Amino acid sequence: MLDIIKNQENFKTDIEWLTSYHHFSFGEHHHPDKVNFGHLRVFNDDTIQPGKGFGFHQHHDMEIVTYVVEGTLEHKDNFGNCGIIEPGEVQRMSAGTGIFHSEYNHSTTKPLKLLQIWILPNQKGLHPSWEQRKFLQEERLNKMLCVVSPKPNGSLLIHQDVSFYVCRLDGSEVKHDFEKNRMGYLFVISGSVQVNGMQLHAKDSAKIQDEQSIAVKSSGPSEVMLLDLSANSLHL
Repeated sequence: MLDIIKNQENFKTDIEWLTSYHHFSFGEHHHPDKVNFGHLRVFNDDTIQPGKGFGFHQHHDMEIVTYVVEGTLEHKDNFGNCGIIEPGEVQRMSAGTGIFHSEYNHSTTKPLKLLQIWILPNQKGLHPSWEQRKFLQEERLNKMLCVVSPKPNGSLLIHQDVSFYVCRLDGSEVKHDFEKNRMGYLFVISGSVQVNGMQLHAKDSAKIQDEQSIAVKSSGPSEVMLLDLSANSLHL
């Protein structure tokens, strides 16, 4: 079963320096049927204006994955970590017992576009940690490249049974198989694709349940992100 969600169905925050589409309840936006999808708690699609961003704020007991689509992100936290994250680069932060951090558009002239995803961890009270890694375009060209997983083999480590994949398609088709009791959440970063014959355009997403596999097909340049999650968790 594929449940297609058009981007205009998502919650929207639009202020002077930030435009954000929230796929699930976030901040002042709340809907009882849009709280989470398994361990996936937040999926935000943000555009941040030059030189602007989020000042120091706290998180705890959450796995936070950030993927930069366009522009450069500047990260700082109270553990002394500081990094500049560029397009195609992925950051994973385990908030654990508590971490303060800031996120700013590093550029003073160009907008920053990023995805930020929050995953509920497999245990509370973890020691806070942070890492980032750059993945080359050719690594994800016409293949589902695993960039975050609980058993890292070239990917970033996450403390939950969920794996993140990114793929850049160039008029091609890729397939992904789901093991038993797994489900997926797919987001079209750019372009348009067909997923098992169903059309999705840029910024659309799909909840995938009770499917053994999916075929993602594009007729032109497109990019997608797929989360492969355990279906044996929480309420859906």
